[in-house]
Amino acid sequence: MDRDTLRRLELLNQLSLTEAQKEDVFSFFADRDEDLKALEAIDTENTERMVHVMPIMTVVREDVVSQPFAREDLQRGAPETDEGYWCVPRVVE
Repeated sequence: MDRDTLRRLELLNQLSLTEAQKEDVFSFFADRDEDLKALEAIDTENTERMVHVMPIMTVVREDVVSQPFAREDLQRGAPETDEGYWCVPRVVE
């Protein structure tokens, strides 16, 4: 993070930071740079790549096509039907 980048971010986000706040931002990003350098120093040559720390098992049921309800049974309680469709009052004019 440099002063020019921070200035552009201030303009973009309509911020007005004090000098103390700007120094806090620079300090924060300097600390993150040190963290990154520490991580990059770790030898991961013989480490197996992984997406998740724990193995993920998806437990799902079989995808079986079924018709649990008959249309006539569902429409039995409808106030009005027409050729197998529900009739509802007009909402949009």
